Amino acid sequence: QVQLAESGGGSVQDGGSLRLSCAASGAPVSDYCIVWFRQAPGAEREGVALFDTDGYTTYANFLEGRFTISKDNARNTLHLQMNSLKPEDTALYYCAAGGPCGKKTHCSGGVCYPVLPDPSQFTYWGQGTQVTVSS
Repeated sequence: QVQLAESGGGSVQDGGSLRLSCAASGAPVSDYCIVWFRQAPGAEREGVALFDTDGYTTYANFLEGRFTISKDNARNTLHLQMNSLKPEDTALYYCAAGGPCGKKTHCSGGVCYPVLPDPSQFTYWGQGTQVTVSS
């Protein structure tokens, strides 16, 4: 089974950038769908970005293109580049691994956007890394 370890969190000012890493051990990260989740105090855990086993990537609609997920197979690691950070991005960020996620969308009023998997679908989790954005 895979073990995950996040790193790269920290404190930045509004508009700053951070790069999170999710290092996998025990199995190739390419065997899993990896999703970055985040959880703010008092809020539910929500999906942020996904990297599936077939190379498909997608993002939560609220990100507006500010984050980028990438994979380094040589280091068995996934990264989440976060730019233009806002105070509302403050949360504990986790990476999670599971089986192939597939492509799910929600359409309303003629506009469709991706839907990330529910956290309950994932078995393997890292310990999380804190991101704090101050105004």
